[in-house]
Amino acid sequence: MRSIMSKSIVLAGAFLLVAGATTNAAASSVLEVKVPFPFVVNGESFPAGKYMVEKDDTVSSILLIRGEKGNHIAKFVAGQPADGQDPAGSAPALLFKRDENQYRLSGVWAIDGEAWSLTGR
Repeated sequence: MRSIMSKSIVLAGAFLLVAGATTNAAASSVLEVKVPFPFVVNGESFPAGKYMVEKDDTVSSILLIRGEKGNHIAKFVAGQPADGQDPAGSAPALLFKRDENQYRLSGVWAIDGEAWSLTGR
């Protein structure tokens, strides 16, 4: 079981391209990524593409995941602070778990070392 989860995390990490981060008056950007495969966040399907992940400056457990470059999907998700080591070393990363034939976003590691676990299905 641990081997399968490790492979999923490594596989997802290998496919992510972190393009950078910016700031916004209403929200702080955590990271900008290109995800080359479709994935699910709290039961909603997201197509492969570029995404910006931002945290709300007033409620740090709320994240906004929004598409870029013609991808108009967006969703607010609640996260819980995550412990442990950043799976990408000191780089920001999205963590995915493979559930049968789909990937589910399970965690977010920010540039500043903050991390959130996404527990919804």
